[in-house]
Amino acid sequence: MSGGRALALRGVSKRFGTITAVDGVHLDVAAGEIHAIVGLNGAGKSTLMRIALGMQAPDTGEVEVLGDPLRHGECDAWARVGHLVEAPVPYPEPTARENVLVTARLRGFSRADAAIAASDAVSLLRLDAWADRRTHTLSSGNRQRVALAGALLGHPELLVLDEPANTLDPSGMVLVRSMLQDAAGRGCGILVSSHHFDEVARVADRITVVHAGRVVGSLQPGSADLEHAFFELVLAADEASDADDGGAPVSVHSRRSGDVAREERGA
Repeated sequence: MSGGRALALRGVSKRFGTITAVDGVHLDVAAGEIHAIVGLNGAGKSTLMRIALGMQAPDTGEVEVLGDPLRHGECDAWARVGHLVEAPVPYPEPTARENVLVTARLRGFSRADAAIAASDAVSLLRLDAWADRRTHTLSSGNRQRVALAGALLGHPELLVLDEPANTLDPSGMVLVRSMLQDAAGRGCGILVSSHHFDEVARVADRITVVHAGRVVGSLQPGSADLEHAFFELVLAADEASDADDGGAPVSVHSRRSGDVAREERGA
């Protein structure tokens, strides 16, 4: 990996018609780091993740995955990347085990290795009791676990996870937290989005706030009230946008004390 980076986005922008979904974002994930991004619905988090995975091409900017440049969605590193960004499970009719097995084969595992990796991932997510049931019959929480089992196959070097704790019960959330920490401990870089501020505080090394397609600041995982600090950042970004329509973006950084500092940043 170049410079110890698992993922790097440099000046990435994306428009859909007249809507700017992502606007000049610079973001990186170091090997062994859990980097969380938080934002309101429509802030651009999911679009950023799809760009990082080659699912959508940026209009401007560059993406590097595990040291390899991403061009036209192609990258030599995809076999070492796990992700969860779309519907939790793409194939409702196969069993939970079969879904994970298909994911392993698509990731480039041999037939024998895929069977072993799928079995290990099913056990890791504590899905053994449901492994041979059709996926559409499972609870939403267990479908999410199936998707996570696919993402964690074979100890990936980069994980990109959009709301991995979505629909999970408390025990599932604790399990996911433990798995992410274990993966980071092995050197996996992890980009994760979440609206569970308490979970983010427990697991993240860095927290970046995205609003209206821009990075507007960062939060300290050890802060006393992340949700309050988050909304201060969002409101400050809106005020700055109103005051300087079309001008340089404002970066607002939350400190451990909860104070908000505003810095004009050049274009």
